[in-house]
Amino acid sequence: DLGAELDDDELLVARQIGRSRSRALLGGAAVPLGRAADVVTRWATIHGQSEQIRLGSADRQREVLDRYAGAEHAVVLARHAEAYAERRRAASELTELTGAARERARELDLLTFGLGEIADVDPQPGEDVALAAEAQRLQAVDELRLAAHTAGGALSGDAEAWDDAPNVLGLLATARKSLDAVVSDDPQLGPLAGRLAEASVLAADVAADLAGYADRLEADPARLEWIAERRAALQHLLRKYGASIAEVLQWAADAAERSAVLAASDDRIAVLEERIAVLDEELGQTSAAITAGRTAAASELAGRVRAELAALAMPHARIEFELAPAAIGPHGADQVTLMFTANPGSSPAPLAKAASGGELSRVRLALEVVLASGATGQTFVFDEVDAGVGGAVALEIGRRLARLAEHAQVIVVTHLAQVAAFADAHFVVAKASDGRVTTSGITRVDGAARLDELARMMAGLEGSANAHAHAAELLSAAGH
Repeated sequence: DLGAELDDDELLVARQIGRSRSRALLGGAAVPLGRAADVVTRWATIHGQSEQIRLGSADRQREVLDRYAGAEHAVVLARHAEAYAERRRAASELTELTGAARERARELDLLTFGLGEIADVDPQPGEDVALAAEAQRLQAVDELRLAAHTAGGALSGDAEAWDDAPNVLGLLATARKSLDAVVSDDPQLGPLAGRLAEASVLAADVAADLAGYADRLEADPARLEWIAERRAALQHLLRKYGASIAEVLQWAADAAERSAVLAASDDRIAVLEERIAVLDEELGQTSAAITAGRTAAASELAGRVRAELAALAMPHARIEFELAPAAIGPHGADQVTLMFTANPGSSPAPLAKAASGGELSRVRLALEVVLASGATGQTFVFDEVDAGVGGAVALEIGRRLARLAEHAQVIVVTHLAQVAAFADAHFVVAKASDGRVTTSGITRVDGAARLDELARMMAGLEGSANAHAHAAELLSAAGH
């Protein structure tokens, strides 16, 4: 997914270092440095002075022991780590929910009260507008009745006030009578007479409707009082929950949904508590299994490392993995401490305090030789693994590295001929300068060139016959 391409099943990893920034390349594709490091560390283990410092840490010592404990142990560790991570997430959510319980309860009470108020009134869409119109009509019933009677009387003359006054229907009747008398003399008056007839019918209908309207109008003080009370109840809701009935109903819908969420929080708390209890039981079981696996591996690994240290001129060295109970964490419930002593009669102490630099280098090498004995396809890079040692110890380091190379690819940066002599391939890294630019180059040396380089590494002299003889002896001892 990084866009890297393989060349004959080989992946070329490169890093370009500039004055302001550097870049990494995987198979010719530029990638972030961090991603390149992730890819490389899948296949390569790099050991330098910083790794020696790491070996003194409890975390690194635990990792070494777990690595030796095998594949089944690794499966239990992974299951434990997954359960531990899930428990942390569940505990964090539970803490958040229980910590906000008071605020949730207060909010739920307010929402419940508001929903109760709205449910008691039970407002209907558009009700406020309809009630306002009805109230206005009931309040003006006398005026409406008078207006209907007056208008009806003007049309029909039925009202007392119009007994002697002309009315619309009477006037229309007079007009029709006048036209009907002469319409036969001029056909053009026919349509006009018809329209007058239509107007008379329409006026009569309106007059009848006004009379019916006036008869139906009744004062209803009880209804008017009920409407006033209902409108007051609606107005109370409008002041608190929205500017209109529609907004009040929307608030109620939102509040009901939010109340369900808040109520579900209590259910969620119960679910989380139950899940945490299950995870605690599982973590207890996996922690016990991890401790058992480490205990079994600790004795065996310590014995094999002691044998390697004896071959590295440390015959009295003692190394032990001490397991102490600890609170359950992502890696189990053990505090792992690598205890070491190089001298007889001395009690083992934590490695970081008891080992010198040279001793720490040999302990690290011994561990890698043991751990890599069953591994294949791994690459190990050792930088200054021989720091602080020399002579026969350096020879043994060379032999151990050669043995490690039987199972994996081993790249060693060394200044000791005793170590370099055991390499299957010998490369020389050298600096050159033209007075302006300094460059570094790497060259493979074989045959006489390798003999010259080993002699130079031992004696620091060019053309020393004794150094050449010793170099030849080293190569012979290394099987070259």
